[in-house]
Amino acid sequence: MPSLLVPITGGGHGSVSHPEVKKRGEQFTARHLRGIATEIDVTPIPALSETITLFTGPELSGFKKPFGTWQSAQSLTLDPANAKAFQLTPGTGIFVNSAAGKTNDLFSLAEHGDCELHVEFCVPQGSNSGVYLMGRYEVQILDSFGKKELKFSDCGGLYQSHLPAPAFTGKPPAVNASKAPGEWQSFDITFRAPRFDAGGTKTENARFIKVLHNGQLLHENVEVNAPTRSAAFNDEKPLGPLKIQGDHGPVAFRNLTLKKL
Repeated sequence: MPSLLVPITGGGHGSVSHPEVKKRGEQFTARHLRGIATEIDVTPIPALSETITLFTGPELSGFKKPFGTWQSAQSLTLDPANAKAFQLTPGTGIFVNSAAGKTNDLFSLAEHGDCELHVEFCVPQGSNSGVYLMGRYEVQILDSFGKKELKFSDCGGLYQSHLPAPAFTGKPPAVNASKAPGEWQSFDITFRAPRFDAGGTKTENARFIKVLHNGQLLHENVEVNAPTRSAAFNDEKPLGPLKIQGDHGPVAFRNLTLKKL
């Protein structure tokens, strides 16, 4: 973790700024510290620069700790004795939330705004997860195989907001593109972050420009005026981390890339 050794030369109870610290918008208190060097963590929150690949190798290096019981595996199949669970082959290449199917949500270290997201996922029978753009706007993951009447809570749906009307009421997928439980599936999402003026007032809502599920178009140009249910944050910002839901049932991910637009 980067840090600076900053000599403190001021006295009393004032707030002292080192030029490098000031540049990063941070200060520290100088009380009783006159004449000594103090180590200060100035690690910035990383912003998405170009394209990053998450779920690489055996480590969750692109995500914030704690990871809970997320684990790597080489491959998976449905458990022959229980279609609601996975059997794992040890190794690397995919990540699974846990044998029990419930653990921590994951948050990317990098924060994004406008982006393209590609993610591949797999769920057993009846399981549930989701990906939250900026930690706030969910595209639902669910075993919706074979369903005829689709709701916003089905796979590929844009989940409703938990905030009162006129907050976003959700939008079901245009088609059911879901594969059978235990098969790998994909989302390709083009997302536009909300806009704000110089004073921090929102001037434009977040928008899903396009959502593809297994190559089929589910949504196009859908405006979302508030964080959706189970969002990590109730406010809205220009940047935010990608959230991977890990507490609703067994789920596996691979080949997750986030590209800045």
